[in-house]
Amino acid sequence: MPQDAFHIKRLSQELARFLIGGKINRITQANKDELTFHIYTGKSTVKLILSTNATGARVCLTDVEKEPAPVAPNFCMLLRKHIQNAEIVSITQYETERIIQISLLCSSDFSQCERVLHCELMGKYSNLILTQNGVVLGALKTTALLDDTHRVLLPGARYLYPAPQDKLSPLDGAGMRSRLENYLLAYPDGIESESLAKWIFDNVSGFALPTAREAVRLCAHQNLWDFLPDFFQNQPCEPCLLTMNNQPKDFFAFPVEGGQTMPSLCKAQDNFFTQKESKKSLDDDKKRLESAARTMKKKAQKRLADILNRLQDAEKAEENRVKGELLTANLYRIEKGASAVEVDNWYEENCGKIKITLDTTLSPSQNAQRYFKTYNKQKRATEILTPMKKAEESELSYAESILSSIANAECATDLKEIQTELIHAGVLRAPKEKVGAKKKEELSPFREYEYMGYKILLGRNNLQNDRLVRQADQNDIWLHTQKYHSSHAIICTHGGQVCDEVVLYAAQLCAYYSDGRNSGKIPVDYCKKKYVKKPSKSKAGFVVYTDYKTVLVSGDALPIKTV
Repeated sequence: MPQDAFHIKRLSQELARFLIGGKINRITQANKDELTFHIYTGKSTVKLILSTNATGARVCLTDVEKEPAPVAPNFCMLLRKHIQNAEIVSITQYETERIIQISLLCSSDFSQCERVLHCELMGKYSNLILTQNGVVLGALKTTALLDDTHRVLLPGARYLYPAPQDKLSPLDGAGMRSRLENYLLAYPDGIESESLAKWIFDNVSGFALPTAREAVRLCAHQNLWDFLPDFFQNQPCEPCLLTMNNQPKDFFAFPVEGGQTMPSLCKAQDNFFTQKESKKSLDDDKKRLESAARTMKKKAQKRLADILNRLQDAEKAEENRVKGELLTANLYRIEKGASAVEVDNWYEENCGKIKITLDTTLSPSQNAQRYFKTYNKQKRATEILTPMKKAEESELSYAESILSSIANAECATDLKEIQTELIHAGVLRAPKEKVGAKKKEELSPFREYEYMGYKILLGRNNLQNDRLVRQADQNDIWLHTQKYHSSHAIICTHGGQVCDEVVLYAAQLCAYYSDGRNSGKIPVDYCKKKYVKKPSKSKAGFVVYTDYKTVLVSGDALPIKTV
């Protein structure tokens, strides 16, 4: 829902009821577009978010507190200087524009004055401007004197409101009547409701298209020019949140089909934008980590391909030894300067002929030694490259396990642990830490399920898989998919015997959280945890195990929800 004037009017009224008389105790800025005011209302402290993000511009109360920037930006410092500890006098909408004005009574030991924070919620042109007596004290987004604009947003300049759109005021009934009657002359047989809603959106300020549709629906048989001013001014606020596939789709100040009733417009907005931003942030972080993991995988694949090519060449070592032996045995038959010789190959069962290429610049004896040198070189290469091949295959498997963990990540904390893993692996650089800040280690909980009285735990990534194995009891049951990357699973037995049905259920969970989820039947190995060992200096998530059994399960559906 774009922030239209219809919704901003009701939002400003709601904020005024909550916040007038409150004092701004603290001001933080999370990023270049977003500030948070901590306001004491006399009963409790609430958080007011002021965002100028192009797709999420808003002023509303929030339950979420974002981590502030390591160093407070200039505008945040300016607000702390001028309005921290100020009292909120009023919160109003400027005329019928998308502007919320917060009037603040600022007191010091020697003076008292009123300052106004103008919150312009206009998509990519959104801004926050602090003024005193109509003069700009500072702005979140300033303009230069050379910019082609009628407004100068620099300290000391006179504050001017944005230029109005070429649209009618929602309170101008006479203007609407004149313009609409001329428009309807082209439709003698009547006009569809959707076309009328689009006309309102194109010609009347203050209405987004969904709001215009609601106005047309409620207008019924009344004259639109009589109905719209009353609708804009007096339509009661009945906020709701519309979701689709458990994801927020939109919010409204009026009921809509399929919408969930919300206690306030602030709550509806906060839920909508918080979930939307969380999903976008999660998707962006996934793409960033996935890109790093794919780069790691490509490098491992390139190194492995090079090793395999060199090993393929080294496979000719035995053939070169045989040629050297045959040349040594037939030196008396080879003429100096010959380019090739054909001799009996007694290493074959039928002693067939073999043609051996020679270097014409070398003697027969030197040609034989050349084949022996090539043989020895290839033999040494095989000895060196074989463990390298194993190491690169392990590295490739590790990169694929990280990609599998990223695909199954469900929250920011999951990705934080994967990022830590990639930093330890040398794939990512460690972020700069805030000077003097205490390092908080936030660990994401294991996935937890319960079946037939048994608790089943699953790791979300390689670091969690290691932690899960370390914490498990020796007699707990450990599970992992065979030939696929998956979560490690633990059935907490508390020393008791586990029936096959519980093992089968845990195996289904393990298969679901694997990269073989859609591969039909998946083999899952299981054994007691005491048979699971983690080799020294091995990669995160890597273990070896013995005394195991295997079950075949389908992992394409999650059996039950998490506890």
